[in-house]
Amino acid sequence: MQDIVVDPVAHNRAAWDKCVQEGNEWSRPVSAEDVERARMGDWSIVLIGREPVDRSWLPTDLTGKDVLCLASGGGQQGPILAAAGARVTVFDNSPRQLGQDRMVAARDGLELRTVLGDMRDLSAFGDATFDVVFHPVSNVFVPDLAPVWRECFRVLRPGGTLLVGFLNPDVYLFDHEALDERGELIVVHKLPYSDVTQYSAEERATKFGADAPLEYSHTLTDQIGGQLAAGFVLTGFAEAPHQSNASAQYMSNYFATLAVKPG
Repeated sequence: MQDIVVDPVAHNRAAWDKCVQEGNEWSRPVSAEDVERARMGDWSIVLIGREPVDRSWLPTDLTGKDVLCLASGGGQQGPILAAAGARVTVFDNSPRQLGQDRMVAARDGLELRTVLGDMRDLSAFGDATFDVVFHPVSNVFVPDLAPVWRECFRVLRPGGTLLVGFLNPDVYLFDHEALDERGELIVVHKLPYSDVTQYSAEERATKFGADAPLEYSHTLTDQIGGQLAAGFVLTGFAEAPHQSNASAQYMSNYFATLAVKPG
């Protein structure tokens, strides 16, 4: 059933460009008022679900800190961190997602850099370039994670931190239509799941729409064990329900980790 010619980078680039045009929740830029509050020290950003990330996971003073917002376009986290004093680079696979960050930066007079690319390839950056990598729930859009963790480790300075949000893989056990339309939890998929291996292109178009982003579940071994294998030391863990998934009343849909590159 697998589409051997599918290119997840090209497909998801076009898919997320369309999501921006359609006003996806994760493509709606922060307001000028949000930016102004961040300049005054009153700010929050989201790592999983809609819950603000624990501020203790970030440097107490962001002034002059080099922060990479990884696969984090959309005009949300990057501008807030820039307004709080960080030197921010937003890296994303979607030109239109990055355009949202540039729009906010121009509107509110922020210094902010945007770079287009695949989260598995950070060759645009040198070794030990950043103090913080902020990676909200987005690695669901690539089929393999080991390159992501290796690159994050490489571009972080010793003592730097990696904040990661990701989906609980068990979310993908359930029948999509039964869950979304009737709130029924019917187990139909074997894990790890992938839109590409589970459905043909025609089936995906029928179930999700031909232009929907491709998604891939990842085991906890790949998510957490992969960070450890890359050399990180995990120092924090959190979980949260999904903001709209019917399974949220039974389980945590999101996980988050805080990891440190040893100094």
